[in-house]
Amino acid sequence: MFSKLISIFTALIIQVMKRILFFFPVFFALATGCSNPEHDFSEWRGPNRQGIFYETGLLQSWPENGPEMLWSVEGLGAGHSNVGIGHDRIFVNGMPDTLGVLYSFDLDGNLLWEKVYGTEWHKNYTGSRSTPVVAGDFVYLESGMGVVFCMDAFSGDIVWEVDLPEKFDAENIQWGLTETLLIDGDNIICTPGGEKHNVVALNRFTGETIWTSPGYGEPAAYCSPVLVEHNTTRLVVTMTATSVIGLDAGTGEMYWRVEQMQGNKIHANSPVYSGGVIYCSSSSAPENSGIVALQLSEDGKSVKQKWRNESFRNLMGGIVLIDGVIYGATYRKNEWSAVVASTGEQKILSEAIGGGVIIYAEGLFYLYSEKGEVALVKMGRNTFEIKGRFEVPLGTDQHWAHPVIHDKKLYIRHGDALMVYDISAG
Repeated sequence: MFSKLISIFTALIIQVMKRILFFFPVFFALATGCSNPEHDFSEWRGPNRQGIFYETGLLQSWPENGPEMLWSVEGLGAGHSNVGIGHDRIFVNGMPDTLGVLYSFDLDGNLLWEKVYGTEWHKNYTGSRSTPVVAGDFVYLESGMGVVFCMDAFSGDIVWEVDLPEKFDAENIQWGLTETLLIDGDNIICTPGGEKHNVVALNRFTGETIWTSPGYGEPAAYCSPVLVEHNTTRLVVTMTATSVIGLDAGTGEMYWRVEQMQGNKIHANSPVYSGGVIYCSSSSAPENSGIVALQLSEDGKSVKQKWRNESFRNLMGGIVLIDGVIYGATYRKNEWSAVVASTGEQKILSEAIGGGVIIYAEGLFYLYSEKGEVALVKMGRNTFEIKGRFEVPLGTDQHWAHPVIHDKKLYIRHGDALMVYDISAG
């Protein structure tokens, strides 16, 4: 009897230990990762690549000369990328000569380290293109020469690198390969633009190839891909030279393609997904250009065109979809518009500020004009109210970098300079 009791007790202990071992990893992940993910993950144009930053407690209007500049740095070199933030560190890349450099600063602007990662794009509109993405203990970026780098977030050491044109039999494009890499779990999605290896997934820890997709077999087009989770289907959606394409995120199988044209084959805006519809915006071409709304099928494996507006010509400033309305600027015009997401109907709201980049936080839009002005604006379907504006005081070359909002601070990159402004309402 005693031995039988011992056996039962031992079995119970084993079952309890199994349950503890099963739940511990889940608890650990929740306690260390999910509770405060912004410490080890940053993204292009906000958490979902939609130009929306989910910050609160921000200024609802600015003083006459704009918000207070907390600090700035110069000497980054040429570049059109902005910052990635993780582990209480800021990562930004630039090109002082012909070599790309990744810089790491603390949150007060003190330089922690700088590391050369390789040749950058120095032929035309020179400098860094890919905004660093922080995931876990690593920083990922792609040079204008098409080399993907994984670098240690604490030292800057290169962990691995993959030359996309060389490995995947692709050619660089007119203004250099330009995309901010998409992290999907353990994978990195990028677009070499090869005929057979058009879009690829790499293991983000080793750089090994997970899958390649022929896509539509045409060159890349400066587009940072997005991950779309539609019902039970996970899609990678991006634009290549004349196409919007949807691929299975797990295998790379191409499900659908819609023609999207632009005269210079530039599709620099990331697609935006909302409520089963994908919105893609480009500039002008004789036909099939402008902004298009694509309705996904129930399983996401096909699309049909819902509407197209060829008058809305936004090349690379991004669009923001809020409360059923799409907001953005006309390329190289003082023209900001509202487009009804359900119909494509467009209304020009204002010509008071030069066209450029748009992002959104806590009910207000942040507009960064190509003319070098930053404005805080309240917009609606029929309204455009300026809540403050200022001229960017430092930097070089074009005003193309997309601003970043993090911890109630606004990060503005202008070529050689990075400026950080306090936009806290407190």
